[in-house]
Amino acid sequence: MEATAPLWPPVQTAYALVHQAAHLLANHDDLDGAALRQTYRDQVLAPLRAQQAGLGPLDSAAAHFAAAHFAKVTASYWPGLFYCYDVPDLPRTNNDLEQYFGAARHLERRATGRKSASPALVVRGAVRVVALLATRQHPLSADELRPRDIAAWKDLRERIDARHATRRAQARFRRDPHAYLTALEDTLLKPVLPS
Repeated sequence: MEATAPLWPPVQTAYALVHQAAHLLANHDDLDGAALRQTYRDQVLAPLRAQQAGLGPLDSAAAHFAAAHFAKVTASYWPGLFYCYDVPDLPRTNNDLEQYFGAARHLERRATGRKSASPALVVRGAVRVVALLATRQHPLSADELRPRDIAAWKDLRERIDARHATRRAQARFRRDPHAYLTALEDTLLKPVLPS
């Protein structure tokens, strides 16, 4: 124990930062996303960078690796890490969010009898899962179902139609790859007439 005693302070500092991060993300002070993001930068990321710069005897060992890994994972989650503090009722963890997707899978299985996701759920999942979550809160009236933003609604319809077209092309390719590729080549090699 005495031989390794000088190696423990950087590890203890790293664990303190992890506990500080967990405390901040619990958001007991009810901060909004922007304020929590800034507090997280100041109280977790800045000390983490300072610790990485001066880890001492563990500069190339476990504490440095753990700090670097924590910083890397935080950076990868950063763009969406604080949405749940700005959007009411948005689940804060993947486990909470997974319950909603599990409910969607369960209802889809009951309705279709399929064990795996139906092609319709794959294509229309962005709409179906949102509809499932919305209707679990309360039944929607016709006025609530009417699109408020026609441009956004048309954009969503175009994205869904593009997914349908992709699925149809995949099915055509699987059915007859040679005919599909021949038709594709004919389309690409067709001479372009000058206008």
